[in-house]
Amino acid sequence: MTSAIPAVATAHRPSIILSESDHDILVALAERGGRRYADAAKLLLEEADRADLVPACRLPRDVVALGSYVLFVDEASGVTRRVQIVMPAEADIGQGRISVLSLVGAGLIGLRPGQAIDWPTQHGVMRRLQVLSVE
Repeated sequence: MTSAIPAVATAHRPSIILSESDHDILVALAERGGRRYADAAKLLLEEADRADLVPACRLPRDVVALGSYVLFVDEASGVTRRVQIVMPAEADIGQGRISVLSLVGAGLIGLRPGQAIDWPTQHGVMRRLQVLSVE
């Protein structure tokens, strides 16, 4: 079966930063979740591979990391959302907690306010997510 997710190699992908500890967690998570969340896991691994890594104590406070609250806008729809990036077991969309192993969560990780990324939906349509603030 072919993935509905288009190649994003030519899409806008800004530089990202991850803490070394989040990087290790995300790689292990993506490798374990590869079957159930194949598209998001693949993209999360790509993001982890290209990230600049820093010790957790040196990660700037405005970088989207596990546990961060992120205000972002989907530029295609104009919808602004505030979510918390969490591990899959903690995800609860009704409470605004989205899994880092979801397409949106994987796209936002490592970004800073003002950065935007071209990122696919589960239907393969590209959209631009822009980070407005990080708590």
